[in-house]
Amino acid sequence: MSLSLCVYCGSRNGLDPAHLAAAREVGRQIGLRGWRLVYGGGSTGLMGAVADAALAENAQVIGVIPHRLIEKELGHGGVTELQVVDSMHERKHKMAMQSDAFIALPGGIGTMEEIFEVWTWRQLGYHRKALGLLNVAGYYDELLRFIDRSRDSGFLWPDVQELLLVDTDINALLDRIEDEFACLKAQTPPDLVQPGPGGVAPEI
Repeated sequence: MSLSLCVYCGSRNGLDPAHLAAAREVGRQIGLRGWRLVYGGGSTGLMGAVADAALAENAQVIGVIPHRLIEKELGHGGVTELQVVDSMHERKHKMAMQSDAFIALPGGIGTMEEIFEVWTWRQLGYHRKALGLLNVAGYYDELLRFIDRSRDSGFLWPDVQELLLVDTDINALLDRIEDEFACLKAQTPPDLVQPGPGGVAPEI
């Protein structure tokens, strides 16, 4: 199944080699599965690793990067298409519009902001696309505990929490993303289904 996957991740390698290895494996799997990668357009850190690995497996790779970050994140000159935009808002919009699904790998505040934003958009019905979080070597353990606390404190409905697919295994997460992508494409539009308490239509 052809799928355009948007990958959010750090522009640095991080200190744990497992993070870099995971980025490379995600890129490799995108190529092996015949998917397309959409990402932030950089050549450094996990961003560069996922792009290089996808390119090595002959995947199409679309990078989207603002003018002012080309030097900081070193815009990748080897991708299929590097789209240079004027702002971060435009970057995120273009990445979302060209993607069928989203996942976040380890990264900093920018990575977390990006996956939380598309999660919020999904809750509010601005898109019907799968989204996932790859928890490599326990990197997101504390964040996931906070998400549980937000739910338990009454600020996050369980049906909204379930929209974010979480896994520690790369292939398992990508399989789940693919399954939800296929399911969402085949489903009734959400305005014809009674939503749950968090505003999310059942199985959507």
